[in-house]
Amino acid sequence: MTQDLADLTAFVTVARAGGFRDGARAGGRSASSLSEAVRRLEAGLGVRLLNRTTRSVAPTEAGARLLERLGPALAEVASALDVVNGFRDRPAGTLRLNVPLSVARLVLPALVPPFLAAYPEIRLEVVVEDGFVDVLAAGCDAGIRYDERLEQDMIAVPIGPRRQRFATAAAPAYLDRRGRPEHPRDLLAHACLLGRFPSGALTAPWEFERDGAIVRVDPTGPLIVRVGASDLTIEAAIAGTGVIHLFEDWLRPHLDSGALEPVLEPWWQDFFGPFLYYPGRRHLPAPLRAFVDFVGAQGSRARTAG
Repeated sequence: MTQDLADLTAFVTVARAGGFRDGARAGGRSASSLSEAVRRLEAGLGVRLLNRTTRSVAPTEAGARLLERLGPALAEVASALDVVNGFRDRPAGTLRLNVPLSVARLVLPALVPPFLAAYPEIRLEVVVEDGFVDVLAAGCDAGIRYDERLEQDMIAVPIGPRRQRFATAAAPAYLDRRGRPEHPRDLLAHACLLGRFPSGALTAPWEFERDGAIVRVDPTGPLIVRVGASDLTIEAAIAGTGVIHLFEDWLRPHLDSGALEPVLEPWWQDFFGPFLYYPGRRHLPAPLRAFVDFVGAQGSRARTAG
């Protein structure tokens, strides 16, 4: 039984996106053409692959089984075709990265413009997700995550700053009113501004370290913001609502301006920076290979400059 490769690709695109409109945006095709391709595929196979409602599109059991097998197979087809890229003067194609908001905000701005300038025929698509994801199942070529959230059996390459810190801060007016904490446990008596991951877990406990001693506190406060909307948390902290605990680089402009005052700075904990991770294929897609090489060269220059 032979099915059109374009129809199979259309099915995978729609199933991964969870709808025809989102699939059209992801795949660069119209929603109507995707819908027709899926109908044609279902007719050829004689089985329904997608359950469609006015609000959502989800694979049937048969569709889920097909999607599970097709994803790696289509990736291999794309990898095989990409070998031709090696015969070009410059690599071309689309590179899809799955990254958390902190990386999109703090790491990629220094890398993306020079990378795209060096490889003008590569189109970069960045998907921002703070939850743990299977990058291949999500239709991405690679991901960027911190060490504790790396997928297993992946190649990991350092990217961005190798050490980062969490900073704790509050508006001077808040600290004048409520007092300045001298020990992390003092935060239990303060209004603290928290976040919530897509999994539902809070961005707590907060962890501090000094002279080898680690202290974890589980603060409470008047505001919980879904991770991904941290600008709201920062503005609330500047307005004097409470104490914030976030990446130092994110808070640095407000610390330098005086809008926020450091809290417990000797206790700020540092940690390893993020990693670019990707499957250990024998032949990487040319855009991904170019990005891996670019990141490696940037890291070498940073070490030389340091």
